[in-house]
Amino acid sequence: MVGKIIKNISNVYTVLTKQEEIDCQLRGIFRKNKNPPLVGDIVEFDKDTKIITKVMPRKNMLNRPKIANIDYCIIVTSLKKPDLSLNLLDKQITYCLINNIKPLICFTKLDLITKDETKKLNDLKKYYEKIDVLTFDNKHINKLLAFLTNKVVVLIGQSGAGKSTLLNLVEPSLNLKTSEISLALNRGVHTTRHTELYNLQNIWFGDTPGFSSLDLSIFSKEKIKNSFVEFLNYDCKFNDCEHNKEKDCEVKKAVLNKEILTSRYNNYLSFLKEASK
Repeated sequence: MVGKIIKNISNVYTVLTKQEEIDCQLRGIFRKNKNPPLVGDIVEFDKDTKIITKVMPRKNMLNRPKIANIDYCIIVTSLKKPDLSLNLLDKQITYCLINNIKPLICFTKLDLITKDETKKLNDLKKYYEKIDVLTFDNKHINKLLAFLTNKVVVLIGQSGAGKSTLLNLVEPSLNLKTSEISLALNRGVHTTRHTELYNLQNIWFGDTPGFSSLDLSIFSKEKIKNSFVEFLNYDCKFNDCEHNKEKDCEVKKAVLNKEILTSRYNNYLSFLKEASK
């Protein structure tokens, strides 16, 4: 039989078919090659033995959180408690694009920001929209849901940003555990302990363990550069220009002319230092 893995807890894989959910175990070969199936994978399994025998080819995957075959990645981004981090936001966007996943931003805790901060947020939204990263907020949840109908999406974002809260807004009966923010650490406590897909209003949502950092060291400088899509609009003197220390760099000129967001460029330079080569 064929189905989609929708949950993995302690090496028990819940596989959804057209008729039912079946808890399965892994075939021995998956344990030997250390490449186990992921939530979101389409798999073949033996209904009698309840053993997964084959994983179908993936269109994409994330290593952290571990999930496969994603249509959109919703980057849940808190504006306060924890405070907005543009470095983390850009790192998450880069991580998604390198993994061939379309990122969306959902801003949360708008009620905690001032009028001046709201204006800055609106300017920020316009910039991300210009580089084809759509933005939403959890005050207008229906707009987000309408856009994502029939899609498989994953929620990522640092702990306390509001991932589980967002899912509870979509479907209150889930009653997913949320926790208070630690004021001392300015971050939340990890409340999600496993990866799972929930079908809510004809959308498959992935609620995943929270995290506040991503490792870009596995990626090349070229991949990181190409993930900053606005840079592609400028023709530099050298084809291999890294937009860093080179002279006559059109991207650096665009930063000075405020065509490229300064925070985006500075974050790009910091990501280059993490690159593998």
